Amino acid sequence: MESKDKSADPQLKGIVTRLFSEQGFYLQMQPDGTVVGSKDENSDYTLFNLIPVGLRVVAIQGVKAGLYVAMNGEGFLYSSEVFTAECKFKESVFENYYVIYSSTLYRQHESGRAWFLGLNKEGSIMKGNRVKKTKPCSHFVPRPIEVCMYKEPSLHDIDEKQRSRKNSGTPTMGTRKELNQDSTDHEGS
Repeated sequence: MESKDKSADPQLKGIVTRLFSEQGFYLQMQPDGTVVGSKDENSDYTLFNLIPVGLRVVAIQGVKAGLYVAMNGEGFLYSSEVFTAECKFKESVFENYYVIYSSTLYRQHESGRAWFLGLNKEGSIMKGNRVKKTKPCSHFVPRPIEVCMYKEPSLHDIDEKQRSRKNSGTPTMGTRKELNQDSTDHEGS
C-alpha cells in the first residue's frame, strides 16, 4: 500500500474575507506587500485569506499579493513571502462582536500584554505594542466573501504560487519601517 502525499491536498477550511476596522477602513495589502487601511470596499487588495493554523490561530494572507501579514519582535507589521511563526495571529472575539488579532509570538515583557494588529484614525498600521484590545484601532469585523479549502501553510515550505513569483519584493528592515507610519525611533525599548 503506497502512502499518498496528503500535504498537497487542501485540507483546511478557511475564508476569503475583508477585515473592516472600527476606524472605518478595510485592511489592505498592496501589490508590493505594504499593509494599510483603505476606504475602497471593492478593492481586490482588501481581500484576505484567513487560514486556520491552530486553535483560534490564523494566517492572514493577502489574496492578490500572495504574501502573509507578519509581526516582528519590535511590533512592526510586515509582509512575508514565506509562512513563519511571525505570521500566526490569535483570533479572539471581543465585546460587541469585534474580532481582534494578536501576535502568538510576541507580547510585552513586563506585563505579558498581547501585541495586536491595529489601524489608526488615518488608516495607517500601528506598532503592535502600542495597540490596546479595548481601543477601536484593534477592532475588526470580518466580512466573509466565500469559504475555501487551503493547503496547510508549512513553516518551511513555499507553496507553488510563491515559487513562481520571481520579482517579488522580499521584506527588509527598510520596508518594515515604511509599512508602519506610526513608528518613532525606539532604540532599546
